[in-house]
Amino acid sequence: MTQVLILYYSRGGATQQLADAIAEGVASAGGEALLRTVNTASDAASERDLEVNTKDLEQCDALILGSPTRFGHMASGLQNFWESTSAQWLSATLADKPGAVFTSSSSLHGGQESTLLSLALPLLHHGMLLVGLPYSEPALHQTDSGGSPYGASHVDHSGKLTDHERQLAVALGKRVASAAQKLMS
Repeated sequence: MTQVLILYYSRGGATQQLADAIAEGVASAGGEALLRTVNTASDAASERDLEVNTKDLEQCDALILGSPTRFGHMASGLQNFWESTSAQWLSATLADKPGAVFTSSSSLHGGQESTLLSLALPLLHHGMLLVGLPYSEPALHQTDSGGSPYGASHVDHSGKLTDHERQLAVALGKRVASAAQKLMS
């Protein structure tokens, strides 16, 4: 079974909601979602999901990376994790595996697209093949909150995902799992 590592940080739970919807998409494509987080003191995800380790990178067939927006960039805990992966970078552990990104912010102009692009940078450095959301996804045309071709996103107005945000997150998980399956065959 295709294993898709969903590595994310979520302080208030909004990014975790996206991770859960992405995991649903992975499962709908016949994959296994491995939800992991980074170790931080005040982290909603650490109460539920295991802390990521470098073995997770070696064993996964694909990786989807998520973070809340922090001034247009990923959260420092995720950045610290990536800075500890030089050995995996040098050995090409993630090379030629599908990768994707997702984020959440508290406002529509909170820097979602720049965060998605900054999340993609370590994946590119590790040689991953980026998977986005094409405009063939109807919710991408209809959303008035989160979601972009760069990846799934959420604007945290009400504390829960909109229908379109959820549809796009599920679609992203499904696309990544399907891409990994195709690359493995």
